[in-house]
Amino acid sequence: MWERSRTLFERAKTLMPGGVSSPVRAVKPFPFYTSMARGSKIYDADGNEYIDYCMAYGPLILGHRDQRVMDAVRERLEDGWIYGTPVELEILYAELISSLYPSIDMVRFANTGAEATMTALRLAKGFTGGKKFIKIEGGFHGAHDSVLVKAGSGATTHGIPNSAGIPEEFVISTLQVPYNDTEKLAEIIENQKEEVAALILEPVMGNASLILPEENYLKDVRKITQENDVLLIFDEVITGFRLALGGAQEYYGVKPDITTLGKIAGGGFPIGIVGGRREIMENLSPSGKVYHAGTFSGNPISLAAGYTTVRILQEEKPYRELKRKTEKLVSAVIDSVEDRGVNISVGFIESMFCIYFGGKPKDYTSALKLDSEKFMKFYWKMLEKGVFLPPSQYETCFMSTAHSDEDVEGTAEVMASCLKEL
Repeated sequence: MWERSRTLFERAKTLMPGGVSSPVRAVKPFPFYTSMARGSKIYDADGNEYIDYCMAYGPLILGHRDQRVMDAVRERLEDGWIYGTPVELEILYAELISSLYPSIDMVRFANTGAEATMTALRLAKGFTGGKKFIKIEGGFHGAHDSVLVKAGSGATTHGIPNSAGIPEEFVISTLQVPYNDTEKLAEIIENQKEEVAALILEPVMGNASLILPEENYLKDVRKITQENDVLLIFDEVITGFRLALGGAQEYYGVKPDITTLGKIAGGGFPIGIVGGRREIMENLSPSGKVYHAGTFSGNPISLAAGYTTVRILQEEKPYRELKRKTEKLVSAVIDSVEDRGVNISVGFIESMFCIYFGGKPKDYTSALKLDSEKFMKFYWKMLEKGVFLPPSQYETCFMSTAHSDEDVEGTAEVMASCLKEL
């Protein structure tokens, strides 16, 4: 079924560490290799078709190869694809983002979500003078030194929550608290208030499985940080434009000081965005002393794809329909497992969902108790029957506007069958 993919992976292992360009793709015994994708479907090098719920780990809310995004990119390509100069589209997109996110007065375009979070933390330290910051255990904010401490995503999947090559001083300056625990947060801020510049968190955790905030958690976090003059950074690389046009901060009614965006914001092309209050953002170079630069920052191709995607979301408002399809799939899975009395649960929010082999986690510690080995058996059974899920218990599935009711119904049947086999 996957002979060409197996052969390609054997070649790749001799040329790239682990045979991949990112650890989460290192599926044992080998990953499938994609030849093309369209709509809700992805096709591998062996000619197999899958209904795709990975959606490139979240960016493709309109599905693969949306014609409107493609047309915008092609039109932009006709004029060139990088100049090293400002383009008008930067202004238009910045205006659009600011209109959708009340917490954002100014933005800085970057290249990846990781670069955005790295810049946001540097900015927070530069603005406040604090040398330390707090992150949530299991939160994933990219693969830069200061946040690779008890990190989610591939670091969790591969059992390496800390990376070699990170100096001890980075670890010392990175404080950690559990998700959904405001008492611990208040305690650590109280003990080190003078040194803490910021708290960075995913408002909905999407890289240590899908973990949702408990009632009033985010509002309490906002209150604690405000009372102690600690900046609140919402890492909305996943949730931005996903839970609502204005992201998790609109969905939950919480206004952070700094926001990072990515994934959907690039319409399927590489992008990172840092946004926040004017008095904070003006500390970035060249108007301030916090340095950030990049040859590809504000790349016109990524801007064209992202701007077009967000305008489509703004005009079509597909969120209710996305949620309906997600609920339909989740309900079918819940019905199939309830009849059997097995320890499998399902969590979802809007167009994000996760099947847990164990109970629903509330934090990183409980997420680590999930049965990741059983999940991978489930993953392979699903793949054999034409459904592609992210290949890790610690990743989140995504619905797109391209998924049809037929896709959802077919997926529900396949899931019920695979769960029964387990």
